[in-house]
Amino acid sequence: MTVALYARRKNWPLEKVEVRLNHAKIHAADCADCETREGKLDEIQSEITLVGPLDDEQRARLLQIAGMCPVHRTLTSEVKIRTKLAAAAA
Repeated sequence: MTVALYARRKNWPLEKVEVRLNHAKIHAADCADCETREGKLDEIQSEITLVGPLDDEQRARLLQIAGMCPVHRTLTSEVKIRTKLAAAAA
């Protein structure tokens, strides 16, 4: 959504955005660019298809924008999940 909004604001000829994600658990020791060194960690591989007559500079910029979207930023930042039990409905 962030990519499409950006392209629309710039009046770029983006017709469609497709995103495919793959998730896997990998050994931290097998990840050269990860901070975690022990145990397993989650790896998400993302493949983005930009449909439309965009030039190489536009495609590169839209890839950068994809990395700034709120979902991407959430997934790449430290995440705390605090769960509590809600009262049952009467």
